[in-house]
Amino acid sequence: MVAPPSTLRELRASGHVDRTVKEELRANLLARLAGARPMFPSIVGFDERVLPALERGILAGHDLILLGERGQAKTRLIRHLVDLMDEATPVISGCEVNDHPFRPICARCRALVAERGEETPVAWIGPDRRYAEKLATPDTSVADLIGDVDPIRVAEGRYLSDEMTIHYGLVPRTNRGIVAINELPDLPERIQVALFNILEERDVQIRGYRIRLPLDLLLVATANPEDYTHRGRIVSPLKDRFGTQVRTHYPETIDEEVLIMDQEARPPAGDLPVRVPAFMKEVLASLTQELRRSPHVNQRSGVSVRFSIGNLEALAAAAVRRAGRSGEPEAVPRPCDLPSVLAGSVGRIELETVEEGREEEILDRALAGAVLRVFRRRLPGFDFAPLLGRFDGGFSAGTSDLTTAGEFLDQFGELPGLARLLGRLGIEEESPGSAAAAVEFALEGLHLSRRLNKDAGERAGEVRYGSASSTQPPTG
Repeated sequence: MVAPPSTLRELRASGHVDRTVKEELRANLLARLAGARPMFPSIVGFDERVLPALERGILAGHDLILLGERGQAKTRLIRHLVDLMDEATPVISGCEVNDHPFRPICARCRALVAERGEETPVAWIGPDRRYAEKLATPDTSVADLIGDVDPIRVAEGRYLSDEMTIHYGLVPRTNRGIVAINELPDLPERIQVALFNILEERDVQIRGYRIRLPLDLLLVATANPEDYTHRGRIVSPLKDRFGTQVRTHYPETIDEEVLIMDQEARPPAGDLPVRVPAFMKEVLASLTQELRRSPHVNQRSGVSVRFSIGNLEALAAAAVRRAGRSGEPEAVPRPCDLPSVLAGSVGRIELETVEEGREEEILDRALAGAVLRVFRRRLPGFDFAPLLGRFDGGFSAGTSDLTTAGEFLDQFGELPGLARLLGRLGIEEESPGSAAAAVEFALEGLHLSRRLNKDAGERAGEVRYGSASSTQPPTG
């Protein structure tokens, strides 16, 4: 392997081409597009509108602002831009602001090149050194982003008017890279003005001392559309600098929501195998989508994909708890675990209602709608006669978050049509846990379709399914 150039002379002789960061990103994006390589392999559901807009912005050489509610993968999109950078790029060795050897901009490197000439030492840095991310908070200062006078350097004998007394902030230190600012509207206006000055006027003004610093940057910011378009919390000069606006959105289908949940959810730690049936994941995804359509939920705040991910992790944990207490060989979530998951999710969404105690009612109704939606999607036209026949003569079946799969199934004995039910629900490997989950899901769907009754049991969290006393026609 040939060693990379280590001096300015060797770098010139190598034929290295000096490109701005926007030119670099554009060239590498075109190479990916020509090779049909996926640009954002871990991003789901953005292929039609979001990614094309982002690609156009990069090809145009624009600074970018991503608008979307919380949990719409805005930060993940930005972090993927790092993959479009070169694997390594040359800098003057020891430079705080990543000066290119062909065009040094800071006083230290200009003096070094003047002194050492073609023997100026060159180092190589990777994309991780060329990306900076800052969450905008009200306590962010100009020193954090731009820089400030370093009192230690002053104490060493330098004058305040000497550029070498400045300790550079996050933005100059990411010269020739990508600076990402999350929730830009939360940045105080005076900080936004200072940020615009360094990006547009290309100078730094610290303690009344002005330094010309032509930075090479791609600025990417995120914001909530409500802040950006209505409250006007981004100062006009800075807002005008963003050449491309990219609007993100939540997953538009249940399948996309489930893909993201599978990709992001962390499995419970331990050796106990956990198997979450596909229809249970669909219920959680459908619950999130029900809430996104609900008039009782603050849609300006949104219902994040993290809500679905957290619910999947909690659902798996509920099954692990049951298996751990009972000694079951595997943990399989069932509909009886959903209420406990819901109880832990109340505080994760903002409701429009101001009535005390209505939160749980709204969530319960949304969950019922989600279960019924998946039931109708998975089991249209299914013959439930053998299952419903078991409830003739006053028979009832009970379940709870601590009832084992074996205990639940033993109430039914041999159940004709079970294999067909499992097949329709996408269960390929039959086990007591998966069979219990399928039968319990069918009972819950039949209850919501008014073909079975469900009553609270004697113990908290216990329910019993029995024959419907109503003569109303089924709705499912």
